[in-house]
Amino acid sequence: MKKLILTASLLAIAAGAASAQDVVRMGTEAAYPPYNFINDQGEIAGFERDLGDEMCARAQLTCEWVINDWDSIIPNLTSGNYDTIIAGMSITEEREAIVDFTQAYFPPASSLFMGMSEDFTLAGAVVAAQTNTIQAGYIAASGATLIEFATPDETVAAVRNGEADAVFADSDYLLPIANEDADLMIVGEPVQLGGGVGMALREGDARREAFDAAITSMKADGTLNALILQWFGPDAATF
Repeated sequence: MKKLILTASLLAIAAGAASAQDVVRMGTEAAYPPYNFINDQGEIAGFERDLGDEMCARAQLTCEWVINDWDSIIPNLTSGNYDTIIAGMSITEEREAIVDFTQAYFPPASSLFMGMSEDFTLAGAVVAAQTNTIQAGYIAASGATLIEFATPDETVAAVRNGEADAVFADSDYLLPIANEDADLMIVGEPVQLGGGVGMALREGDARREAFDAAITSMKADGTLNALILQWFGPDAATF
């Protein structure tokens, strides 16, 4: 009888361990609509929430969502506080030296400047960007004055209060704001940066293959393009 109880206990422990391995903690910022944000019900929502849940379903993994500030999102992935970053993160060589990316689940999009005057020129301008973004890196190398903020909302506020001449960010983030605020407008020329948006995992994480396969299947059956059009509108770039 004792042997039977011991065997049953060992089986339960093994099953629990296997179940824990099937749980993937999905790290996101929850502050960058329409990619990711907190909805009126206080839940993580947006394009990447729908995408991530579908990817986990296809990979037969259980998603648990974790919110983390953008400026520490990579360090907290590498230290093990969650297992993926799915937060509008562009694929770049610098980031690939630290983390592994899936293939892109969103095509390379233009970055735009948004200000309050059509007379904007980058030379001599003060430009706001979110810290640790490809946009911040571009401005820092441009010769313009860069001011960095922890959240995207703060970059827009810096333009509204006159602290910056323009904000530089993803077109998908800025266009809805410019369309809704008569005082703000898209200025200057679009800039193409990055290699598309992908999911980041710790180096060597074997689950990347499962997520890659899920993205491939979503591209093949049209599900991914449908989600992009749902969240970003009919003019969005698709695969």
